Amino acid sequence: QVQLVESGGGLVQPGGSLRLSCVASGFPFKIIDMSWYRQPPGKERELVATITSTITSTGGTSYADSVKGRFTISRDNAKNTVYLQMNSLKPEDTAVYLCFARNRRGYWGQGTQVTVSS
Repeated sequence: QVQLVESGGGLVQPGGSLRLSCVASGFPFKIIDMSWYRQPPGKERELVATITSTITSTGGTSYADSVKGRFTISRDNAKNTVYLQMNSLKPEDTAVYLCFARNRRGYWGQGTQVTVSS
């Protein structure tokens, strides 16, 4: 049974930091590229960051322009976990953040809420 379980969301003030985690199970995590998406309230889902497999690829990363220089995606294959370190958070980063496994079928987590507000 495939599972992606996100955690680490919450309420943070502008300029603050959060680290999101996504623990995967039920598929060969280390060979799958992984992404974080977000869905702001009333808006469409958007791609935030992607990290490729370190086994089948280079472990390279890519980011949406809106988060470059502030967010960092990483993975720990031993823990079947992908992370999203978010620094210098802005109110416009408020969204539900979702983990996505980029295999042929595509798997989504349930999401974790991030709210940036003073």
